[in-house]
Amino acid sequence: MEERNFTNVKEFILLGFTADSKLQRVLFFLFLVIYIISLLGNLTLISLICGDSRLHTPMYFFIGNLSFLDLWYSSVYTPKILVTCISEDKSISFAGCLAQFFFSAGLAYSECYLLAAMAYDRYVAISNPLLYSQAMSPRLCICLVATSYLGGFINSTIITSETFTLTFCGSNVIDDFFCDLPPLVKLACDVKESYQAVLYFILASNVITPTILILASYLFIIAAILKIRSAQGRLKAFSTCGSHLTAVTLYYGSILFIYSRPSTSYALERDKVVSVFYTVVIPMLNPLIYSLRNKDVKDALKKMLDKAKFS
Repeated sequence: MEERNFTNVKEFILLGFTADSKLQRVLFFLFLVIYIISLLGNLTLISLICGDSRLHTPMYFFIGNLSFLDLWYSSVYTPKILVTCISEDKSISFAGCLAQFFFSAGLAYSECYLLAAMAYDRYVAISNPLLYSQAMSPRLCICLVATSYLGGFINSTIITSETFTLTFCGSNVIDDFFCDLPPLVKLACDVKESYQAVLYFILASNVITPTILILASYLFIIAAILKIRSAQGRLKAFSTCGSHLTAVTLYYGSILFIYSRPSTSYALERDKVVSVFYTVVIPMLNPLIYSLRNKDVKDALKKMLDKAKFS
């Protein structure tokens, strides 16, 4: 019978991106700049939505919550990445790893549900613009957001408890820059079929189901747009979905790339790059995506800057 080195893991070692000290310093400044831009962008967007009455609509309520998620999401990862880049101590305690995994999973799953709710919001706005405010009542909007958080963190509790009750044998070195599912599964020595079933359940409930809801919403959106007689009207209606489509494509594309494959096919070096994109870069990009092409947001920002200038 094969003997295995079963150990009671008390901490993990995060290898990060590279052992080259010069490159680590470059990465430190790169991630620091990205994090600062992400914080400023999301905080500014939240402030504009809260402070400008013209942005007190269902669409901006969802965008504000997306910015809040991105603000929290990037803060789960980036401070530890920055420390890992410049510190000799690259360890993270078992409890710290568990906490990072739990919050990152909960926020990621919540964002999946929230993007689906935003797709439904766009469908209601385009198919029934005159009754949009009544159909998307404040109560319904709050319920959709609350359900997104609830569903996300319930599923996060399930996958966290299943993952951190695995037996880790041998090395405690995580070949990544944070406590993510693929590298943790690589360290486990008792990954059973029941765990694989949980992974497929999580994938189906948090990624596949919201994806189907988003696709269904956009099918109805396309049908509603085709009923608009003028070409200008159709273009204007579809342009309101452009930012959401971009955010969905970037986020779901990277999530599906990593988590829709069997654990045996994980390629950690390649997955690191994709992980950086959806954990660090996308929270920075979302405020830009929702503001650069949005006249209301740009007007609100101009108004805020004018107030600051003359105050």
